[in-house]
Amino acid sequence: MTLTVNQSSLVRDFINRSYSWMCAGLVLTAAIAFITSQNVALLSAVASLGLMLIIVQFGVVMAMSFLIERVNSAVAGVLFLVYAALTGLVFSGLLVFNMPAVIMSFGVSALTFGAMSLFGMTTRRDLSAIGRFGFFAIIGLLLLMIANIFVGGNTLNLLIGGLGVVIFAALTAYDTQKLREMALTGVQGETAEKGAIYGALQLYLDFINIFLLLFRIFSSRD
Repeated sequence: MTLTVNQSSLVRDFINRSYSWMCAGLVLTAAIAFITSQNVALLSAVASLGLMLIIVQFGVVMAMSFLIERVNSAVAGVLFLVYAALTGLVFSGLLVFNMPAVIMSFGVSALTFGAMSLFGMTTRRDLSAIGRFGFFAIIGLLLLMIANIFVGGNTLNLLIGGLGVVIFAALTAYDTQKLREMALTGVQGETAEKGAIYGALQLYLDFINIFLLLFRIFSSRD
């Protein structure tokens, strides 16, 4: 479908807002992870609260998912940034564990994410099937991860990493296309801002999962 000048402007403005939020979240995550990794006492405190932090992370995501229609954009923005900050705390240990793998994973994640997001933005194909099967693919991936706890082995670990990257790369294209379609509905004002923030969360999660799965691959090579 060829877009009019007005439609192209709507899409560009909406996507820019969503990506601005996403980038702000990634910068906050990286900054907090780095600061925490440089403070032994803080790093120790985070390690002792690891499980609790993950539970709170999950709670914040669920809150955004279920309350996005009820809260205003300011609250949605705060929740997103809180989630990004918590992720930074959780990720701080990765910087201590294997910084070269972190750098390599981030670089490849950025390239993969950028390419798939561009595809989702420009393709004329309907990617809704990815959304329908994505949930079941993630469940299958989680089952493989559970199996890996008991079975172990570098081969299975690499398989999980590779399949996971493919799944979340595909979801990146799907989520980007969803944002494009939302923009084309002409959404404006407060609703548009909340949509952009929630879209940023989806893209942020895609990026973070690609990063974690690539880190799984690169760190296993050491």
